[in-house]
Amino acid sequence: MYDQPRPHLAQPAMTFEQTLERVRYEGAYPTRERAAEAVHHVLAALGRQLTGDERVDLAQALPVEAALTLTAQIPDTQHLTGWGFVKDLAARTGVSPAVARWDTGAVLAVVARLAGPDLLARILHRLPDGYSLLFGQAELRRPQLHAAAA
Repeated sequence: MYDQPRPHLAQPAMTFEQTLERVRYEGAYPTRERAAEAVHHVLAALGRQLTGDERVDLAQALPVEAALTLTAQIPDTQHLTGWGFVKDLAARTGVSPAVARWDTGAVLAVVARLAGPDLLARILHRLPDGYSLLFGQAELRRPQLHAAAA
């Protein structure tokens, strides 16, 4: 399966430069370079977790530079929870989990705006528990099926 652009979808709402400025603002980063680093690391990590049509549609909603970072990653076979995502990002980038969580929140808040509510709901449905908060959304519990008592 290849991530192919869908020609009927609209162009991203922000340029890459505007995205970096928005992430810089959200994360209170001192430089655009630091914001770009956060965008690269978080989108690469998300690209290892997201699959299917949601991956393709999100790539279409992002500026080209950001979409290339997302889609350059081969999805992992092991899906991480939200906290697992943050811990994996911290380990891969050599920062503390607190810094990785900060970066994740700053980047994914902007990604959520670019994706829009419908696509974001689909993305969150596809990912394991714990990602809603990373995207700046309320964490709603998924219904649990209980085994019938014998």
